[in-house]
Amino acid sequence: MRPSIKQVALQAGVSIATVSRLMNQPDSVGIDTASKVYQAMKTLAFRPNFSGRNLRAGRSRTVGVVLPTFSNTVFAQCLQGLETVAREREYSVMVTATEYRQQDEAAAVELLLAHRVDGVILTVADAEASTTLDLLDHEKIPYVLVYNQPQQSVRPSVSVDNQLAAYDAVSKLIELGHRQIQMLAGHFHASDRALQRYHGYLQAMQQHGLEPLAPIEVARHTYTSLDFDYLQTFRDPSQRPSALFCSNDLLALSVMRDLRVLGLRVPDDVSVMGFDGIPLGELMDPMLSSVEQPSEQIGALALRTLVTAIEEQQEGHPTSVATHILPHTVRLGGSVKPFVQPFVKPFVQPVIQLFTTLP
Repeated sequence: MRPSIKQVALQAGVSIATVSRLMNQPDSVGIDTASKVYQAMKTLAFRPNFSGRNLRAGRSRTVGVVLPTFSNTVFAQCLQGLETVAREREYSVMVTATEYRQQDEAAAVELLLAHRVDGVILTVADAEASTTLDLLDHEKIPYVLVYNQPQQSVRPSVSVDNQLAAYDAVSKLIELGHRQIQMLAGHFHASDRALQRYHGYLQAMQQHGLEPLAPIEVARHTYTSLDFDYLQTFRDPSQRPSALFCSNDLLALSVMRDLRVLGLRVPDDVSVMGFDGIPLGELMDPMLSSVEQPSEQIGALALRTLVTAIEEQQEGHPTSVATHILPHTVRLGGSVKPFVQPFVKPFVQPVIQLFTTLP
């Protein structure tokens, strides 16, 4: 049972009215008394209740949503899907974002729990080693991960198979004749999805007998400013890959812009493949090639899965751990073209060999 306001009052040695007044009108309580109450709240792990009416009814009919960012429309699509189902089920949604800062995940969840949400839908930096998920497990608060795909632990989630999807995308580039393929991503420590996609890249390269190139990691996962440091080697055709596989579409769109500014053509000089399949990519010229994942379906299924877990818990039934892997597709657009080895006339090679063997 979660601690009550009465327990806080007993712990602090004050009246229930004093605790209530502190939560609603903090300035009306003296500093010494307030310190005792706050210490009692901390000791009991008490969270103020901002929706007492719903609490008395036993549930708030509100779910919390924690996403990495609002700047990537893939998460907006997910939110749209879960919001539609939430309205059908007569649930409200509270949303917050962490901007890929792992240290902000716990604070975001704590804020939602303070508002007594019935459960949480979230994307975390690392689903295998998350203190935030450990807290939710410990307190038996229903939650469902979206886009995260736990590999070792058993945690409820809805996603595509990130590694397989990346493998399919890179294999498609290889089928089109590309051999020098490089991956562009944000820092892997901030996104286990990007790391799983990198493993898919490695798997495809190795299984086709190709040498993987060192990944290019940039500071942000969704956008790179007009800074060409990460593309310096691309000025030299001999150092330039024929294709880039990007961990998400916004990075792919950013690199397409930067390549054009450098005077390089997409896809004539470099082919670009993204990941997410956001609608904006289809409006670009050339149209962005990408791995499409069904983000609205991910959000909708996550909400249904969470509501089932909430209802099972409230009815006293064991909460089931549901893991869903949804299908993906590889969409080919104008940003990718077949790679053809430059033609070298037959008589050129013997001449090159002659000069290289002269004393």
